[in-house]
Parts: sequence; structure tokens; C-alpha cells
Amino acid sequence: MVTDPSSPYAIDLRLERFSSQLSVKLGGNQRHVRCEIRRKWLVLQPEEFVRQLLLHFLIKEMRYNRNRITVERGLAVNGAARRTDILIFDQQMRPFLLIECKAPKIPLTTEVFRQAAHYNGPLRVPYLMISNGRESYVAAIDYEARDYQLQLQVPEW
Repeated sequence: MVTDPSSPYAIDLRLERFSSQLSVKLGGNQRHVRCEIRRKWLVLQPEEFVRQLLLHFLIKEMRYNRNRITVERGLAVNGAARRTDILIFDQQMRPFLLIECKAPKIPLTTEVFRQAAHYNGPLRVPYLMISNGRESYVAAIDYEARDYQLQLQVPEW
């Protein structure tokens, strides 16, 4: 997958419009953001900013059920401990959508997609998504054909 903002598959979710809805505070010399899923304050790093904006988009615009979303969930991949950025479950509590978040200045390369696919190994979600907040890519996974198809939008929950 070659990513390019001019690609027809590069999705601009306009996440910046959710910035004013984030709960942000200053603590010491650092800014913190409140994660409504984890119900705690976190240091506001660039990747965390993208993660929180995406959560607002998924819940408020896409109407995903917040009770079916996990953030930084631990899992074992080939015996190694890893964490998923965002994992969403369907109504039957099967993994549905795995999202890998990157800081806005990190380009979305084939390597980023491979990282998400690697984390997906034990999960076998039907959809993978990568995002740096400026652009996002969604792929529908075909496990039988061992292939994927890029999508033009985030899947409905």
C-alpha cells in the first residue's frame, strides 16, 4: 500500500472539528487530555491527540457504541506483549475494527499498515484502519484470499 494524500483511498475525516470537544487541562508543565473510554487523564502526546479525536469521531459521528470500544488493549502477538490503539467489537463482541494511530507528522506508509496487520494476527478483524489524524486508510480483509481491499469510508458499526 502506497499512501498519498491525493490517493482516492486517503480519507480526510476532518478530525480537527472535534478538538473543542476534548477535555484538556494543564498539570505541572504538561497538558493532559481526558479519555472518556479509559476514564482517566493522559499526557497529551501527538499520537494520543489523534486517538482521542478518532474516538470522538467514532462515537459522535459514526454512532459506534462506546461500550464496544477498547483503547490500548493488551494482546499477545507471537508470544510478545503488544497493545492495540483502538479495537472495536461488533454486537456479538467479535473484534470488528482495529485502528493503529500515529502522530500527525508520521507518514502512513506500508510499514504502518503492516504493523496493524501484525497486531491483527490473533484478532482477525474484518476491517483495519490506520490514521495520523490528517489522513486515514481503511482496508477490508479477505482472509480466504489472503488479500485486502481499500475502502472509501469508515465502516458502519
